[in-house]
Amino acid sequence: MFEVKLKKKQGDFLVDTAFSTHTTGVTALFGRSGAGKTSVINMIAGLSRPDSGFIRIHDTILFDSQKRINLRPYKRRVGYVFQEGRLFPHFSVKSNLTYGMKRIKGASRYIDFNKVVDLLGIGHLLDRRPATLSGGEKQRVAIGRALLASPRLLLMDEPLASLDAARKAEVLPFINKLPGQFDIPILYVSHSVDEIRSLADNLVFLVDGSTRASGPVETVAIRKDFKAVVGRQDPLPFTVLSAN
Repeated sequence: MFEVKLKKKQGDFLVDTAFSTHTTGVTALFGRSGAGKTSVINMIAGLSRPDSGFIRIHDTILFDSQKRINLRPYKRRVGYVFQEGRLFPHFSVKSNLTYGMKRIKGASRYIDFNKVVDLLGIGHLLDRRPATLSGGEKQRVAIGRALLASPRLLLMDEPLASLDAARKAEVLPFINKLPGQFDIPILYVSHSVDEIRSLADNLVFLVDGSTRASGPVETVAIRKDFKAVVGRQDPLPFTVLSAN
């Protein structure tokens, strides 16, 4: 079980959220711009300290204000895929991929390099530098780098937001394959209904920093307040994209 209960005051804005999900599949963190989505995942990653609450994955406590536990980011083993990829420009693709992997002891390293490269279709890119890659290729490499650090949890902060429609269509099927290949919970931040429809099993609906609802996508998506935010009056149609 992946459990989150967090409070943090940021100026006049209060993040006060709580949700839990099984440690398999994709959980979408959805809300309008400014709802607090990135603030939540930055706290989970250890990049921002909550005022109170806890973060737990299985039996591992990443943060607990009452127990005074606050693991440093590198000890949390949380993979983070940002909007822009953030690859090291002076490294080859292969060196980018293995950067975090080399810092994980052998006994804790459970994700195979070749499996990730094959899954993401980036074998032909290994000797290239980031400057020569398309936006979609950069994001696939960024996903691979996060996976190869053998994380307990994978955070994806709107990883398709900076891509045009063609590059989104290129990357989305690869993300869709991840839950079936790796036993890693994925928290996927998005304000795109289409991405949620294609990827997510569970949905956390965030409004003004607070959890309005959480649960299976098909349950949350039929709420009137959710449909008011997304601007559609019909339940989401559920389809699954294929990378084949």
